[in-house]
This record gives sequence, C-alpha cells and structure tokens, in this order.
Amino acid sequence: MAHGRRSSTLSVDADLPAPGTRRNEWRAVGMLLPYLWEYKWRVLIALVFLASAKFANVGVPLVLKNIVDALSPEQQLVALPLALLVAYGLLRLSTVLFAELRDVVFVRVTQRAIRRVALTVFRHLHSLSLRFHLDRQTGGVTRDIERGTRGISTLLSFMLFSIIPVILEFSLVAAVLLTKFDWRFAAVTFAAVVIYIFFTVSITEWRMDIRRQANELDSKANTRAIDSLLNYETVKYFNNEEYEARRYDDNLQKYESAAVKNEVSLGLLNVGQSCVIAAAVTLLMILAAEGVVNKTLTLGDLVLINGLLIQLYIPLNFLGMVYREIKQALIDTDRMFRLLEQNREIQDSPDAVTLAAGSASIRFEHVDFFYDPKRQILFDVSFHVPAGSKIAVVGHSGSGKSTLARLLYRFYDVGRGAIIINGIDIRAVKQTSLRGAIGIVPQDTVLFNDTIYYNIQYGRPDATREEVIGAARAAHIHDFVESLPDKYEARVGERGLKLSGGEKQRVAIARAILKNPSILIFDEATSALDSETEKSIQGELARIAQGHTTLVIAHRLSTVMDADQILVMEGGRIIERGNHRELLGRDGAYAQMWALQQQEESQQSRVKAA
Repeated sequence: MAHGRRSSTLSVDADLPAPGTRRNEWRAVGMLLPYLWEYKWRVLIALVFLASAKFANVGVPLVLKNIVDALSPEQQLVALPLALLVAYGLLRLSTVLFAELRDVVFVRVTQRAIRRVALTVFRHLHSLSLRFHLDRQTGGVTRDIERGTRGISTLLSFMLFSIIPVILEFSLVAAVLLTKFDWRFAAVTFAAVVIYIFFTVSITEWRMDIRRQANELDSKANTRAIDSLLNYETVKYFNNEEYEARRYDDNLQKYESAAVKNEVSLGLLNVGQSCVIAAAVTLLMILAAEGVVNKTLTLGDLVLINGLLIQLYIPLNFLGMVYREIKQALIDTDRMFRLLEQNREIQDSPDAVTLAAGSASIRFEHVDFFYDPKRQILFDVSFHVPAGSKIAVVGHSGSGKSTLARLLYRFYDVGRGAIIINGIDIRAVKQTSLRGAIGIVPQDTVLFNDTIYYNIQYGRPDATREEVIGAARAAHIHDFVESLPDKYEARVGERGLKLSGGEKQRVAIARAILKNPSILIFDEATSALDSETEKSIQGELARIAQGHTTLVIAHRLSTVMDADQILVMEGGRIIERGNHRELLGRDGAYAQMWALQQQEESQQSRVKAA
C-alpha cells in the first residue's frame, strides 16, 4: 500500500536549529495568507469544487448500494435500474471533473504566491549588507529559496487538497454511518481514525528528526560540491581531485546512513498504518456480514460500508506522507521566510534625500571603521576630494585602501566620524541615488555568465548599442571583441572565466565609462594589465576622469603621478599626503615605495632585454 511516498530528495538547510529550540514552523501559514488574499475568490471557488468532488465521491457507494439492492433476487426486478446506473456514472465523472476544475482554478493562486514570495526574498537579499553576503554560503542560500518556493506549492496543495478533503470526507462518512447503521459502525470507524492519526503523527514526528539529520548532511554535501566546483582551477593547480572527491564522499557516506534509517522508519510507519486499517476494515465487515445474515442489513448495505471505508482509508493511507510533507514544507517555507528577517544592516533613514546629479565633492571626517570590533581597520581617516579633482590612495596590501571604496558605496557604515558628499552625510542619502552617482572599476572584476555586450551594458541597462560599442572602444576592448567568432554575443563563462584578467578588467572599465557617474573609483583598475596595455589604457582613464571626482586606489605608483593629491596609508592610517613631487621631496614612506618600484621595473626591463 502506498502509505508514504519514498523519495531520495531530502532537503532541509543545515542551519536549522535543533528540534528542542526550533521555532514553531506553523507561523509560515500565517505569513503566506497575505500572498493568497489577492486571489481570495479563486480560493473560495476552488474550495467549492473540492466540496463538490467529495460529495460526489461519497454519493458513489450510496448509489451503488441502491443498484445492488435493486438487482437482488428479493426485489424481483422486471427492468434494469437504468437511472441509478446513469447516476453512478455521472457521480464517478463528477468526482474527477470537480477535482480537475479545482486544480485549474487554484493553480494561478499557487504560482502567483510562489512568484511574489520568491521575488520578495530576492529583493531582500539584495538589500542586505555586504557583511551578510560575505558570511553566507551561496549553495545554502540558493537551496533555501529553492526549497522554500517548492514548500509553498506543497503546503498549499496538501493543506487545501489533502487535509481539508479528509476532514470533509470523514464527516460525510460518519454522518452516513450514524444515520443508516447502528452506533457500532461509527464508533469503530471513529476509533480507527483516531488511532491511525495518533500513530501516524507520533511516528512521523520521530522520523522528522531522522530526516532532518539526513538533510543537514545533504546540505553539507551540496555546499562542499559547489565550493569545490567554483574553485575548479585551484583544485587542478594542486592536483587535489581525489582529495576533493574523498571529502565529498565522506558527506555522502554519512547521508547514505541517515537515508537508510529514514527508509526503514518509513517501512515501520507503513506497516503500522496497514495494521490499523486492516483491523478496522475486518471488524466492520464482520459487523456488516452479521447484519446481512440476521436480515437487518441488505447486501447493498455491505457494499455501501465497504465502499465508504475504501474511500475513507485511501486518503488516510497517504496521511503519513501528507503530514510529513506538510511539516517539511513548513520547515522549508519558514527557513525561506527567516531570510526576510535578516536585518538590513544598512537602511535608508525615513527622511533620506536624493543626491543631486552633477559634480560632487567628497569629505572623510575622522573616520574609524572595523569589520570586527576586535580588529579595527581604519583610524581617524580624514581627507577632502574637491569636485572634479583626482585623489590617489596608495599603500601596502592590507593598509585599508579598498575599505575606503566600500565605505563610500555605503556597503558598511562608519564606526565613528562621517563621510560627506556635497555637504550631506551619506547616511542621510538614499542608497540608490548614492550608488547611482558612483562608478567603480574594481580590482577583482566578476562578470555575469552572459555575453560581453550584456556585461558592458550592465553599467547602464537602457544604453543603446552605439553607446555600448563606444564605451568598449574607449576601454580599448572593441578590437578584441570584434576578433571573436560571436563578437559582442560571445559568452564570458561563469564569473568571466573565459576571459583573461586583462580582458575582464577592460570590460569593467567599459562598464564604468558607460555609466558616466559623477564620482569614479579606480580600485587597482589596471592591476591585471601588462605594462604596455596599462600605459595605453592609463591615458583613457585620465581622459574619462576629467570632469569627474576621482578616487584612485593603486599599488603601482606610476599610475597616480598626475593625481592632485596622494594619500599614503599604513595600518589603517594616513601617514603622508601631498602630490607626487612633494612626497618624493620628503623622502618618506612614499619615496621609499617609489624607489623600490623603480628598482623592480628596472630589473624587469633588464630581464626582458636579455
């Protein structure tokens, strides 16, 4: 008997709390109601069709009883009960027809709820801070959304079309048994249903812990696999394919063991359910047969009781699976809704203003910052970038240079002090207008797994093709793109892996050029380019920086010689400031870095010449 649907797809996020501490997942039902309200009339019509299908279903054995009685020798019929036979066929058809109409009416409700919830979660994830996205595991979050949306469909389908019909059908069967037979029939049926439900719920709750353990291991295996595949090149560099396979198999082995326990417990549930049903059916059939022998019941009554019990116990057979799937759907849906409860670390204030378009001046005022309270990154950083000027920030790796760009974009809020643009604290500015005013060429350019054209146009999605190509020309990537078989429609691969570092960097430069923002940030913008290409692009960068307020974060000092002011950072502090000539004249940290880089370039030139 198919009491439970056997499935190898077991999935609950590994971050779920232990059973004793887990919150009430039933709250997910209440959170779903607003998404269903839009189609309340469809829900009502679907419930009407559902009730009609159940009335027709219970009517089938009632009509069948009359047919059997009409055909019995005692009735001495002279004609077939044609009307009853036609009614029997119509009721059979109605059962299927109303069930299908119910599904047709309700499908839009389910799909719209899934769409709206998924979109809400997606938007919320984009609104969360960079800190959240650096801490999260991509595989785990995508699984949360995938399971949650699937859970909504399961939840709505099973609760509306499995639980409610079983309750309705049981009520109708009990009414028929009480009105047409003595109390013993209803009492046996009621007792059997109560025992069945109690046994099913108890065993299923126990099984949920087993399943949860299996699903945690499934999530770990999935996260391990995704992480390994995302770092494919690193795995190859160190010849660690077998090492990765062993780590993956360790998780799979533990999952295998938990999955076997899950299947064994399912078998126990099925056997127990069968015992309850078999005992109840046998007892009721004995009572019915006794009534037929004693002439208190007809043969049609025996058929009626048998038909009612079959129709009642068929949905009950699936109660274990339904309850388990509902609980699973509640957990999955609740887990997805918990993503919505992740607090936005960075939020617009209620009275946030829109940053005016046009030229922009930037001022950092006594800024302190830390990612972790135990480790401060910036210490009392203050500087001013006048509108239209170019400021460079240099320093060794880890000195806090790139953190300035993240703070300017307001991926994080400062710990102390303020960042001012055009006289306004950026915490008082709407994030969309703030980020719309800034364009960046990052050190590590990550591209979408789409075409080159799409990745350039991403800087301004409403840009024309001519504008996109113009930006590509300015970034010195147009000729390279035209040399490709698919030209601008060439796909760049996941994270842009089909392009070289320099090619990706030039796509990023083209994207920033196309955006044409008031503020430009070049965060090691030419770090992936060779010296010759760097020199050719440096001129373009200088050209597009004209008229823009520009912040250049650089390691190569030769790229910032023309800056209006150069800030030298060390250990999160500004230790020197001035233009190129002034800093060389002070013979301090900048002069030492310049001398060292000149020496390295001289050595490289001699090696090439040799």
